[in-house]
Amino acid sequence: MIAAFEHFRPHHEELRKRLIRVFLAITVCTVVAYLFIDQIAGLCTRPLFLADPALKTLVYTKLTEAFISYIKLALLVGILTSFPYLLYQIWMFVAPGLLEHEKRIARKIVFWATGLFAAGALFSFFIVLPKTLTFFMSYAGTNLEPMPKLGLYLTFVARMVLAFAIAFEIPFLMVMASVTGLIKQDHFAGKRKYFYMAIIMLSFLLTAGELTATVLLSFPLFGLYEAGIIAGRVFAGKKEPS
Repeated sequence: MIAAFEHFRPHHEELRKRLIRVFLAITVCTVVAYLFIDQIAGLCTRPLFLADPALKTLVYTKLTEAFISYIKLALLVGILTSFPYLLYQIWMFVAPGLLEHEKRIARKIVFWATGLFAAGALFSFFIVLPKTLTFFMSYAGTNLEPMPKLGLYLTFVARMVLAFAIAFEIPFLMVMASVTGLIKQDHFAGKRKYFYMAIIMLSFLLTAGELTATVLLSFPLFGLYEAGIIAGRVFAGKKEPS
């Protein structure tokens, strides 16, 4: 057992070093985000005020609610902005055990995974969120006065942005499964209807059962699923001749 531990120790030290770097990166990005938290919070609340021009302010009912909400928002921004560096550290941890051509593939993986993550977050914030807020705020009227709480609203925005960012990684995971041989090349095309049902369920869960957001997430994921099938065939086709 001691010999096995000594054999694993270099990997353990390397993993520890990478985790510390990721933690420091998230911490630095979070601190920087907190320095501009008023501007970031203003950006997050702008879609709500545009959805209901009559709404002028948000409220908070606990003394610590605004402070904790701002800390959470800064942490979310810190994680989002440090995501490419996180992927890079994962690649650096795995890279010593990879061949040269595998390292080149890994760089592409980091690039496309980061791009899809960012695309999902941006699509959520600039396309889905305004439409969802407009739908929910349409219930306001003479008998209903909306009084959104700061903490709950920021949690709603954070959950939606993260849900879309993570969901947009579907093509990346499909390509990886095809290229590595975990799944046969025609598996995703043959089981399309089952995966479509799974996408609807996933969208429902990620959006916490909000119907409008579920629909707005499902349709882009259908397109990304088809893109994943095409990309998987392309990358698998490149792999076979070698």
